[in-house]
Amino acid sequence: MLLGALEGGGTKMVCAIGEEDGSIIDRITIPTRSPDETMPHIIDYFKEKMACALGIGFFGPLDLNPSSGTFGHLTATNKQDWQNYDVMGVLKNALNVPCRIDTDVNAAALGEAAYGCMRKLKNGIYITVGTGIGVGVIANGSVVHGMVHPEGGHVIVRRHPDDDFPGDCIFHKDCLEGLAAGPAIAARMHCKGQDLPADSPVWEWVSYYLAQAICDYIYILSPEKIVLGGGVMQQTQLYPMIRKHVLELLNGYVESDQIRDIDHYIVPATLNDNQAVMGCLKLAYDAALLS
Repeated sequence: MLLGALEGGGTKMVCAIGEEDGSIIDRITIPTRSPDETMPHIIDYFKEKMACALGIGFFGPLDLNPSSGTFGHLTATNKQDWQNYDVMGVLKNALNVPCRIDTDVNAAALGEAAYGCMRKLKNGIYITVGTGIGVGVIANGSVVHGMVHPEGGHVIVRRHPDDDFPGDCIFHKDCLEGLAAGPAIAARMHCKGQDLPADSPVWEWVSYYLAQAICDYIYILSPEKIVLGGGVMQQTQLYPMIRKHVLELLNGYVESDQIRDIDHYIVPATLNDNQAVMGCLKLAYDAALLS
């Protein structure tokens, strides 16, 4: 069964063909430009490969309510050309195959739950820290939706006493994303994070903000594992810093075997940056089964 996977990101679209075990047979990358420029290339790829179903993990926010008249549309995205765009409808009509759609970070969480380090667990979260910050939640074995879908990158955090950066989220200024995502690091330090030394003070600030958010997720969701991915998390020095801050902030309040073994509780993504594509393959497989 050939399955299609579309990981739709803010800077690039990854189109792939794979199988129900998560194996990836072929892929291409297309720059994210306007829908008129980008979508024809995506449609041509999947038509040529003749996928029998398509799983879509797309940047958001998205309308994921199947009973809504705008189900599968983007909503208040900061990418103006894509606002209110009917991603699901355009692809389904063009390809005439079963489709399922979710946010890109939910797809990544699903990938880790189906094929990665969360596959034996019922509850876990995946946090991506890159151009933006997103949180995918798996609860009782299912991806969490709700009124819309979780927007854990926009939680409010306390400011680090040494950080006077005002934040750059266009909606909230100094939410988690506005203080700790890649663009916030670049705006604050006047260069990309990848060009900064490991001992730059910005990593202390970023780890402090991420640890605060992680504590909030622990208190509210009680996940059995927390997985982090995205470009910023390639700064591997962040992991011990985040774990240290989490323990300090929890201050002994949450007692569990996972917290006592925090090095194996807060961990990097395990699928070689394929977690979102593999999650999209799982979405496609589920769509094929239900068709």
